[in-house]
This record gives sequence, structure tokens and C-alpha cells, in this order.
Amino acid sequence: MIGYYVHHQGSGHLHRARSIAARCPLTVTGLSSLPAPDDWPGPWVRLPRDDDGDPGAFGDVTAGGRLHWAPTRHAGLRGRMARIARWIEETSPRLVVSDVSVEVALLARVLGTPTAVVAMRGDRTDPPHRMAYDLAELLLAPWPATLAEPGWPRHWRAKTVHTGAFSRFDGRPPAPAEERPHGAPPRRVLLLMGTGGTDISAAEVAAASAASPGWRWVTLGGPDGRWSADPWPSLCAADVVVTHAGQNALAECAAARRPAVVVPQERPFGEQAATGRALTRGRLAVVTPRWPKAKDWTALLEQAHANGGERWSRWAPGDGAARAARALADAARDDGRAP
Repeated sequence: MIGYYVHHQGSGHLHRARSIAARCPLTVTGLSSLPAPDDWPGPWVRLPRDDDGDPGAFGDVTAGGRLHWAPTRHAGLRGRMARIARWIEETSPRLVVSDVSVEVALLARVLGTPTAVVAMRGDRTDPPHRMAYDLAELLLAPWPATLAEPGWPRHWRAKTVHTGAFSRFDGRPPAPAEERPHGAPPRRVLLLMGTGGTDISAAEVAAASAASPGWRWVTLGGPDGRWSADPWPSLCAADVVVTHAGQNALAECAAARRPAVVVPQERPFGEQAATGRALTRGRLAVVTPRWPKAKDWTALLEQAHANGGERWSRWAPGDGAARAARALADAARDDGRAP
């Protein structure tokens, strides 16, 4: 039995967990404030929220900088941690995966359960991240080893499995395209911004669209954008995808092998900025550090289109979820005793 904690913010953590659980040879129990997805293959433990109520009453949520989120005297936090502890006591899991919560990883390890942590890019040398990464038996890095995160200590690298990026669309055949001469105007831009928050305004998107008349913009997510439970047809139909540097959005773009303009968003620990630097090193996409001026968009779209999307195979080889599932199963089966 493996427990898999799924953070409730955004959709990337859940998509990643679903991909791994579907391929894992061991039973995987989901632990999350989110409802169980219809296709989850094992049990699911619904947890209370730990971020509701009056923020002014949360107290020191970082415990003096040693944790990331532990509001004081919060019934939801108390309830969720007690529920996880009770589940560990009742089921004796072989491994708990944190995707991602320092506090859940610490709780599981204090209860004597080995942990795996889904790693994140950016500066993770703060005390809470160092503790979670140090205590983990395994670090899962959903990016290629050829574009590893620089500056990691040796003992982190020694227990890291680089799976490459993966998404729910890996192995899915391209969606049929509507009849249109290749490259005939207007070419399509898909703005894929997801549900995890955005720094871009609707006015900026409108200005970019107006300033690139040879391109027709479609928006999924982001400011005033519609959302689709299955963006795969829209991804496959796009001549260029414009997206942020979140792991899930990039993995889906990579699965479709679409040319991309990537605009990293402001995130804690510089996560997306670090991902943007990795993409630039690999020459996988056109990366711009902030939302460009309207007049610059045509040139950026043309550059991305000319670069194409085949280099995405370096980022997302197509078997990342299977690699992750094997690594977790191997860690769960390890009894921890020296040979």
C-alpha cells in the first residue's frame, strides 16, 4: 500500500497523481482535500481543508520559518493531520508520497513511514524544504536528468529519479485536425493558463491578439478564459501554444509536441523562473521573462513556429509516469535494511 498526498491548489498535482496511480503495481490510496476523481484506481481519503476561515486568526503559519503552512489552533489542520495519522496507523503503508506538503511528509516520517517527495524547481534551500528533501527516501523529479536543477546537494541527487515530464495525455494519439491547408492564415494560438492563478490581465491578452492579426487566439483558463476538461483537441490544433512555466501545462504541451512561447509566472521560491531557464538551456521553447509588449507578439509567435515542437521529446519522453510508478513501487518494497 502506498499513500499519495495530493495538494488541492491548481490541477497539476492531481493530474500527476492520476497518471502515476494508473500505472503503479501497488495499491495507491489518495489523501487530499479534493474529491476523488472518477478514474482513481484505489481508495481515497478525503481530508478537511487547512486554509479556510479568517486568515487573521491563523497565527504564525510557518512556526518561525521551520514549516510552510501550519496555522495555529485551526480545526481543519488538526483534523487533516489526525486523519492522515489514523490512516497510517490503520493501514501501515509502505510509503507515503507528498505532492506536495512539507508538513505531510514530516508527519509520515515521524510516524515511521518512509516518504517520497515530488521535487520542485527553484530555490528549495529554505529550512522546511531542506528538511523534507533530506528526510525523503526518494525524490521524484518530473524533468529530464539532462536538464537537472543546478545547485542541488549531492545527497539529494543521489536519491533523485528523473522521470522526465509526464501528463495525462502521454501516449494519446493526436486529435484529428479540421481541414485547413498547412500554415494557412489565420494560424492558431492557444493561450493555456490553467487554474493555478495568473499574472496576466484580460486587457493584455486582448492587446496581444489585436497586435498579431495573422494569428487567431483561443484562451483556456487565465483571465476570462473558458475552461475545458479535455484540452487535448485544442492543443493539437494549435500552431503555437502560449503558456506559463507550470510543470503540468508544459507536460501537456510537450505531449502534443506543439511549439511554445513560455511566460514564467511569479511563484514562491522562483519555481517557474527556474523552469524557464531550463527550457532555455534545452532550446525547447521561446521563453520570455514577463508578458511581452503587444507589438512584440508577432515576432515571438513566428520564432516559436519556426522552432517547431519536436525537441519536446527531450523534456517528455512519454514514459515518465511509468518510470515514477516503478520508482515508488521499488521504494515501497525496500525494507530499508542494509544488505
